[in-house]
Amino acid sequence: MSEKDLFVGALNDIYGEFLNHKQRRVISAYFDEDLSLGEIAENEGITRQAVLDLIKRTSAKLYEWEDKCGYYNKISVLRKLGGEVKNGNSDLLPKLIDFIDNF
Repeated sequence: MSEKDLFVGALNDIYGEFLNHKQRRVISAYFDEDLSLGEIAENEGITRQAVLDLIKRTSAKLYEWEDKCGYYNKISVLRKLGGEVKNGNSDLLPKLIDFIDNF
């Protein structure tokens, strides 16, 4: 699985509740369960092309939400700062607290 695929899977974890049931099922089947387009098409009763189109449109929507909200990026920064503080870099504690306050 590519880095881009992992990113879409992570975006689905964050924003997936805003998708309709079919979008969420298809995205999860493709990115989380690693099912093929054919397998998803058979499960959903649609064509492989319809699955591909749905994945492309839904992925674009997830990217759009990340561009507008930036929660993936914010969570990444929070994890990085938290890890640094946890590993003993207490100089970053004020920055971590400030970041949390402005989240």
